[in-house]
Amino acid sequence: MELNSTATRIRARSSKVFYGWWIVAAGFASQAIAAALLQRSYGAYVAVLRDEFGWSKAALSGAFSMQQIENGVLGPVQGWLIDRFGPRLSMRLGVLLFGFGFIAFSQINSLTGFYLAYLMMAMGTGLGGYFPFTVVLVNWFEKRRARALASFQMGGAAGGLLVVVIALSLEHFGWRSTALVSGIIVLATGLPLAQIVRTRPQDMGLQVDGEDAPEQEAGANGGTASAVDGFTLKQAMRTSAFWFISFGHGSALLIVAAVQVHLVLHLEDDLGYSLALAATAVAVIQASQMAGTFLGSLIGDKYDKRYISMWCMLSHSVGMLLFAVAQNELMVFTAAILHGVAWGLRGPMMAALRADYFGRVAYGAILGTSSLITMFGSIAGPLVAG
Repeated sequence: MELNSTATRIRARSSKVFYGWWIVAAGFASQAIAAALLQRSYGAYVAVLRDEFGWSKAALSGAFSMQQIENGVLGPVQGWLIDRFGPRLSMRLGVLLFGFGFIAFSQINSLTGFYLAYLMMAMGTGLGGYFPFTVVLVNWFEKRRARALASFQMGGAAGGLLVVVIALSLEHFGWRSTALVSGIIVLATGLPLAQIVRTRPQDMGLQVDGEDAPEQEAGANGGTASAVDGFTLKQAMRTSAFWFISFGHGSALLIVAAVQVHLVLHLEDDLGYSLALAATAVAVIQASQMAGTFLGSLIGDKYDKRYISMWCMLSHSVGMLLFAVAQNELMVFTAAILHGVAWGLRGPMMAALRADYFGRVAYGAILGTSSLITMFGSIAGPLVAG
């Protein structure tokens, strides 16, 4: 308590760096670690595990789809818990599950063991990563909400650029050693990052966006729910906006999940690339995603997020069609750029749209319940493509 009080005085006196941006930085680092070690490198692990154990694409895709089911089912509960008790407990538990799940993964010798270890890692990334940081940043930002969310999510794209490093480690040191070291890295970095997080600016004597005016004076607007009061979950679910955003988001995740799981195998099997070259193609997606996320930080608070999101959906669709009929490297990398930019730009728009429509008082529960709907896209994508 005394430590919190001291931190509050220090941050309150400093007008140069709003403490919310330190949380953005922690979220960036957390996303980069998860993306580099697992989320963006899963396709590389799939290729190696298939070669060693002879497991089918469908069996390996099942683990990824299981993660989406877990995220969807866990979402409403996690959202309610974060709204009621804050994010730090969830984050600490998530880091432990993620790290020890990786260590368990390094020792598996059966498909069942792989599924169990992956379930631990999936629960860990869900409890300790994107979800709680998104809820926290919605609490900390309003006028700069899209910029904060985009900057935080840029960590996932930055981590994706390290897929080449993971692929090289898999080739030179083996997947077991790579997984073991990854688990140690998660434990060593994740817990300190969770300590940086505070649920809302008022906990530190600050205001949303770092402004001096009381939150009640800054928030009034006539068209939507007050950012202070907001919608309850039941109120949000009675609106068409909740369902349109959820189903639209799910349709985009269908493409994202399919590409994320199967692109490396597609490039290796159909186009004859090496694992390292295939990982380089994945890195193009990550670089494009970072560019798209950066673009979102510049335009997301200035222009209508609905139209930006619509453009992203179209770009996802064109990219997916190009991947499906690709005959050469040019088509593959054009698809990668279109898909990556849309991915990076769309992500923060979806999160910010929900907050713009429904406020932040029950944002965790609203986001969690919406994830129960969007998971169907994430599940269907890898299975159908497989």
